Amino acid sequence: MIQLTNLSKSFGGQTLFNDVNFKMQAQQKIGFVGRNGSGKSTLFKMILDEESHDSGDISIPKNYRIGTLKQHLVFTEKTVREECALVLPEDEQWNFYKIEKLLFGLGFTEADLDKDPLSFSGGYQIRINLVKLLATEPNMLLLDEPTNYLDILSLRWLRSFIKEFDGEVILITHDRDFMDSVTTHTMGVQRKGLRLVQGDSHKYYATLEMEDETYEKTKANQDKKRKELEEFVARNKARASTAALAQSKQKELDKMGEMEDLATDTNLSFHFNYKDTPAKILFRAEELGFGYNPDEPLFQGVTFAMEKGKRLAIIGKNGKGKSTLLNYIAKELEHQQGKLEYHPSTVFAHFGQTNIERLNVKNTIVDEIVSMSKEIGIPQARNIAGRMMFSGELGDKKIEVLSGGERSRVMLGKIIATPANLLFLDEPTNHLDMQSIDALADAIDEFEGSLIMVTHSEMLLRRLADALIIFHKGGAEYFDGTYDEFLEKIGWEEEEGSKPKKKKPKIDYKERKKLRKAVTKERNELRKPYTSEIKTCEEKIEVLEEEMAVKNEALDKASNSGDNDAIMELSKEVGLVQQEIDALFEKLEIASEIDEEIVAKYELKLQEIDE
Repeated sequence: MIQLTNLSKSFGGQTLFNDVNFKMQAQQKIGFVGRNGSGKSTLFKMILDEESHDSGDISIPKNYRIGTLKQHLVFTEKTVREECALVLPEDEQWNFYKIEKLLFGLGFTEADLDKDPLSFSGGYQIRINLVKLLATEPNMLLLDEPTNYLDILSLRWLRSFIKEFDGEVILITHDRDFMDSVTTHTMGVQRKGLRLVQGDSHKYYATLEMEDETYEKTKANQDKKRKELEEFVARNKARASTAALAQSKQKELDKMGEMEDLATDTNLSFHFNYKDTPAKILFRAEELGFGYNPDEPLFQGVTFAMEKGKRLAIIGKNGKGKSTLLNYIAKELEHQQGKLEYHPSTVFAHFGQTNIERLNVKNTIVDEIVSMSKEIGIPQARNIAGRMMFSGELGDKKIEVLSGGERSRVMLGKIIATPANLLFLDEPTNHLDMQSIDALADAIDEFEGSLIMVTHSEMLLRRLADALIIFHKGGAEYFDGTYDEFLEKIGWEEEEGSKPKKKKPKIDYKERKKLRKAVTKERNELRKPYTSEIKTCEEKIEVLEEEMAVKNEALDKASNSGDNDAIMELSKEVGLVQQEIDALFEKLEIASEIDEEIVAKYELKLQEIDE
């Protein structure tokens, strides 16, 4: 297993890691989280010896193979089969079965195997690299954004592969649902170190939140004590009778470490601007059809009514026409087949790759947002830019100097500035980090209007979609139901027969209620001693803090009157009370952590009952 010892790394004066210590355990599958630029990819490069470190040591056992997904694309062979076979050892050069099994799993057909790798789209070329990685049979996988460019079926296949992979994994991805479904632990860059928590990303962030809360309380107590010591020294150092005691307090003050303020990350803030409509049906689509080649239509016969409040997701494999259908509905493509009738009050805002490409590169971010509506003034545009993480002078940056991810955020800002009752979103989570994706999902949840969205994220599908258009079986099919209902009733044809579905016997309502009651009772019994401990600690801390305030007040009076005996006695008492408070905070933290583990464990049991 890999081991990091006192590892440090800085870039241009900015410290990314400082004395990091970490040891990978057997069979651990770790989700690696953190904001963009926090150093996740840099750590991978240091482990792979592609980036130097300033100090410390990286230990990797002999013959321990680490596999990583290469993002740069270099192909030398004329067929996909031969390109992937390059990574096989000499004695397996013609073991095409191993290669073909992996290629079929990632969506390639028999006919694809003899095609030139360069003839495929970027997404499929990434998959070829993924096959080359998996075929080397590594002991450990370092996967940096492997979900990029993968469609929903490939994501489902990769999820199963990682779950069954007999080795260690560290995974970087902004797809929280994907990460949490395959990992055993979550790790993040925390104050220039690494923090590892057993469990999913929700458990990780909850643990950090609790630790930060404890840190803030401890800091507040320390700051209060520091202030008291400083005031005591200032009052008493000049008096001959109390100078020795003041000197003692100064030494205590000098030894006291100073706790820094916790840095907080800037988050995206979404709130879509809803425009009211009396329409119950925003538009009707009848027998829609389109193809760039008239002889090979991408879709035909698509018929549905877009009701007010409806949330429709367009899903399927890459290259089948999902974005084309969205653009066709948005009237961005020349009319070919079918009828599209919009209610006069329907107003839509459209986020898609074509829209991002239309940003005026000579404009500033604020200019682009202002251009969306006459009602938007400069102050409001700056406010929206700030919510998109372009606060202050950043809002004056030209579009031409922005990265692809930054341009996506500008486009989201423009949509926020647009009064609309219908949103068109084409892969809106590309370039967004985990926290921003959560914020976007929350904003869509709160939006009163309707939604049509192209996405490969099963998390967004399950959370937001109540109807689907599925590109499969050679066409596009409207399905009035949730994504889980689609999987249960129809499913992906490519997955048919791949795994026998285990059907749990259905539990009726009364039985489910009875089971939930029993599990809840069991959970509450287990929690009792810890919730009691938490309550007791909090109550005692409150009493002791009041007692501390009284003693400090008395200490001030004794100091002002020069009563040395009282000063000595009260200082001792204050120190003892502080020790009690510190000990109680430690007990509180332990009890809270155990209580959260119990809640998380029984939450899974309750979810199983509800399935």
